Amino acid sequence: MEHTPELAPATIRAAHPAIHPAFTGTPQFVHEGLSAQLGVPVIVKVETVNPIRSFKGRGTWVAVHALAGEGSIGPDRAVVCVSAGNFGQGVAFAARALGVPAVVFCSTRANRAKIARMRALGADVFEVGEDFDDARGASEAHAARPGATLLVDGEDPRISTGAATLALELTDAVAAGQLPAPAIVCVPVGNGALLNGVGSWLRDAAPECRIVGVQAELADAMTQSWRAGRPIDTKSAATYADGIASRVAIPRAVELMRGRVDEMLTVSEEDLRTAQLTLTEELGILVEGAAAASWAGLLAGPRPSGPAVVIVTGSNV
Repeated sequence: MEHTPELAPATIRAAHPAIHPAFTGTPQFVHEGLSAQLGVPVIVKVETVNPIRSFKGRGTWVAVHALAGEGSIGPDRAVVCVSAGNFGQGVAFAARALGVPAVVFCSTRANRAKIARMRALGADVFEVGEDFDDARGASEAHAARPGATLLVDGEDPRISTGAATLALELTDAVAAGQLPAPAIVCVPVGNGALLNGVGSWLRDAAPECRIVGVQAELADAMTQSWRAGRPIDTKSAATYADGIASRVAIPRAVELMRGRVDEMLTVSEEDLRTAQLTLTEELGILVEGAAAASWAGLLAGPRPSGPAVVIVTGSNV
């Protein structure tokens, strides 16, 4: 596993209290209904009860504040990103707190509710292209102009630093005797920031825990890349689960996966929709398609021999 200072255990631990409290201390508990279905204790980590309704607020808070601290962004220098919606909300939330302009690019097919929320948080949102990666090209061109800095989800390891704090909360609860020690965690994967963050923390704090990334079969660029050991792009990312619909692999994220990931799985659209319905019914909360990947992955792979973690990453349906 590559030594990366931003993903060192001490750095992750230090980042936790610095993140806006609206995004930390999220619900985590053993769910009896899901446990009965899987045959082992299922620990649910709910990352939807916050101002942007997803886990993205953790990593964007850390990264945007770091960029501001080093002078890369400020009142006269915008932070620019591409997003399917959740990452852009996190960037907009953090930028607004610092008085920094936020510019978000998304595709013309992006979730309308997510677009409205990004604008409500103060971001300038530009809709460009047919998919996420078309919009990404536009964001890069915009950020090449003076007065802007590009923040790429999956590329800046500080985003993973913040995301890793949700795993820190899990292992702290295990140490306190509040949760059983997990044997496996299934992580939804789009650009890989969450997976690399969770993998970084658990490799140190729970080395016996198996770390599995889950993608949609129709958007499996990072799965192909992990298996090949190099970035591989796909021609399309046709999954309905927009939060993990990326066809271009982030080279830096692929590098960071080495040593942090034990396995990558893909699941069908039917599996994602079934998992989404199950989680919504069992938990009594809205669960977006990308968030269902965690549960779908547990059902698709060999049944685990010990406690399993389901991360409910977002509820922006």
